Amino acid sequence: MTQLRPNADSSTPSTPPASLPPDSAVLASVTAELLASFATDGRIARLSCGPADATSPVPSTQTISELIDLLRRLVFIGFFEAAPISPNGLTLLIPTLMARVAAHLREQIEIALRYASSAERELLARASATATPAYGIDPWAPWPRRLAATGLVGSGPQSPSATADLAAAACESVAAKLTDMFLQRLIEVRRMLSLDVQAAFDGDPAAEHTDEIVLCYPGMLAIFHHRLAHELYRLGVPLLPRIISEQAHRHTGIDIHPGAIIGERFFVDHGAGTVIGETARIGRDVKIYQGVTLGAKSFDKDNVGSLVRATKRHPTIGDRVTIYAGAVILGGDTEVGDDCVINGGVFLTMGVPNGHVVRQNQAELTMRAVRVRGDGARGFEI
Repeated sequence: MTQLRPNADSSTPSTPPASLPPDSAVLASVTAELLASFATDGRIARLSCGPADATSPVPSTQTISELIDLLRRLVFIGFFEAAPISPNGLTLLIPTLMARVAAHLREQIEIALRYASSAERELLARASATATPAYGIDPWAPWPRRLAATGLVGSGPQSPSATADLAAAACESVAAKLTDMFLQRLIEVRRMLSLDVQAAFDGDPAAEHTDEIVLCYPGMLAIFHHRLAHELYRLGVPLLPRIISEQAHRHTGIDIHPGAIIGERFFVDHGAGTVIGETARIGRDVKIYQGVTLGAKSFDKDNVGSLVRATKRHPTIGDRVTIYAGAVILGGDTEVGDDCVINGGVFLTMGVPNGHVVRQNQAELTMRAVRVRGDGARGFEI
């Protein structure tokens, strides 16, 4: 009997040929090269150079995702449960959620404190040993200062590494206190998010109910992550705020740095491609559409060519401002006043007084008629 073979258009997968084993010499060579690179390039390697506990583990992105899911269940109670919750059920659910949130948060804050402190000490030691500038030290500098502002650790000398060492010496107790301070802010965060939900409903005629905002809107998901990340950022917790904000960025395309200060009733409509920088300040009742950038004009450098950090680089937006799609507003000295409207596609690097509409001259439009030939082909009139 003739055996039929599927043609090229068939959806039936063909059996792949048996794969050949990799060349053992190639494996050995690449393995040796990787091991050497781990020792010489520390930018993307975090290894212990001393005792087993000298370098702390990196915060777990998976655990942080679970933490955010728990907080979302807690803040938007009843929206993300498998079954309806009765008022009596709340007395059992809320303590359980709170306990799990506190355990995850305390664990990850402690890991982040130990990790950031040990990473900084390692980089400082590497710089001292090689007598060359240590890459990566500057990015760690701001968090100890924010942590010291909480009063949980002494401010110490001006050197940020000294403050980091103080935090590392008591990471467990500091993490517990930071967890308590964060949890005490949950009621305020929930109040702000409730106003954000209402602002989204008030600002979008396509929304049929506020429940739709909570369940469906990417802008709401992004601002939920931001409100939480910003509280941790204010407390001086390293790494965790940025991990939280980047998880929202990955899911929504909306990039809000946790350092940005955002007022009540904030609404990002559609949102994909929106970028809000670390030092941006946004007032109340602000509405932003997709593709808006609140960014920096340029980056100042010090006398050795390193970027100067902890300066006001991003715009300040007043109350009741609407910024339409694709607008770009740049610069730490750029202030948009209250009750302004920034039209779509505007490129703005200067201040705007209260109550103004900003637009750019429209490009000249050209329209050409579509011409259909007898054979059905389509073309354009020249």
